[in-house]
Amino acid sequence: MGKSKRKIETVIFFAAIILLWQVLYSLGTGVLGIWKSYAMPSPLGVWECFLRLLGDGTLLQSIGNSLLRGFTGYLIAIILGGLIGFLMNHFGYLHRNLRPLVMGIQTLPSICWVPFSILWFGLTEQAIIFVVVMGSAFSLSVAVDNAIRNVPPIYKKAALTMGANKKQLYRKVILPASLPELVSGLKQGWSFAWRALMSGEVMTTCIGLGQTLITGRNLADINQVMFVMIVIVLTGIVIDQTIFRGLEKWVYRKRPVS
Repeated sequence: MGKSKRKIETVIFFAAIILLWQVLYSLGTGVLGIWKSYAMPSPLGVWECFLRLLGDGTLLQSIGNSLLRGFTGYLIAIILGGLIGFLMNHFGYLHRNLRPLVMGIQTLPSICWVPFSILWFGLTEQAIIFVVVMGSAFSLSVAVDNAIRNVPPIYKKAALTMGANKKQLYRKVILPASLPELVSGLKQGWSFAWRALMSGEVMTTCIGLGQTLITGRNLADINQVMFVMIVIVLTGIVIDQTIFRGLEKWVYRKRPVS
């Protein structure tokens, strides 16, 4: 009963937002004349855009292509970032000297990597994936380093006292103990990857959500721009709720946290 009530509250909340949006649009464009109708999106205009893009197949193709590129780049970033993070944690020299550089690079906006991607790969799928990798790998490396470093030292000492070797220490102690923080790092890495993906797609001619958004801008179709923004947000929410939320629940079930 509680879940049903929360769902009804959620529906009412978003219905109220849409209604308020439509009222503000009508007042601003019709009654008060604050802005032009072509410069302000409306709920009805966004809905019409949804039907149009769904009908001609652009919507599903864009979502599918973006998810494929996003996950491809993200998986590569996990491998690269995980390796860098492990090396920084394992070698004190790298932790002292490489980590500050990695921390600095991860603050770069993803758009900074677009010129390199175009020069090196052209307007191709590889260029977009490169931006995704560079936009998220360094965040993931810092997360891996932090997750391993934050494992309580007593766990390691106890395992070594019991005769565990290096392989057993990492597999049986460090990895399970660092899993909750690793999952949080993976979640943050995905958010970086998803944003980087949009930066890469708007600069190329490959069909995707970013390109569909920029097409709306080129056509001065503010409703299409707004609709694609909503799709980007909703896709991110769905990925978070279906993949990372489930992964978090699994980790905390396996490793209860007080």
